[in-house]
Amino acid sequence: MVAPAMTQRVREAAEPVVAAAGLVLEGVEVARAGKRSVVRLVIDLDEDAVGSLDLDTLADASRDIGNALDETDAVSGEYTLEVTTPGTSRPLTELRHFKRARTRLVRLTLRSGGSAFGRLLAVEDGTLVLGHVDAATGRDTAGDPTRVDLADVARGAVEVELSRVTDDHSDEEA
Repeated sequence: MVAPAMTQRVREAAEPVVAAAGLVLEGVEVARAGKRSVVRLVIDLDEDAVGSLDLDTLADASRDIGNALDETDAVSGEYTLEVTTPGTSRPLTELRHFKRARTRLVRLTLRSGGSAFGRLLAVEDGTLVLGHVDAATGRDTAGDPTRVDLADVARGAVEVELSRVTDDHSDEEA
């Protein structure tokens, strides 16, 4: 068992480094693994960013975090540092998670027991704006967007798209 004080020291050492890189520290976990500790940090882009954190930025942040942990002696003894992103499997539980999921397919479970599915186009004043998507084909379809109050959402998840299907049929020409 790792003392909560060590986890707090890691957070205090890493947070300024992550913020200086224009990123957000989502989570910190410190666990024992034999004689050493494993320090796991989850970092993400700012909530206004669309897209994913690239590997070069992740590697730079990891190096800078490691240096900060070493300089401050935040971790007692040897440790392994793991710096990662939340990934698509992260449940959407906070406003910033939904903002980060803009442009992606999302599936929402509503507090009423219903559900909603579509491409998250925007998050406006606590309302999620979903574009229509044909569930069978994965194609974006026309129609007025669906609006869902964030307060009505019990759970949200990003749906993985192996390849985004668009309405551009240029690949069918030949």
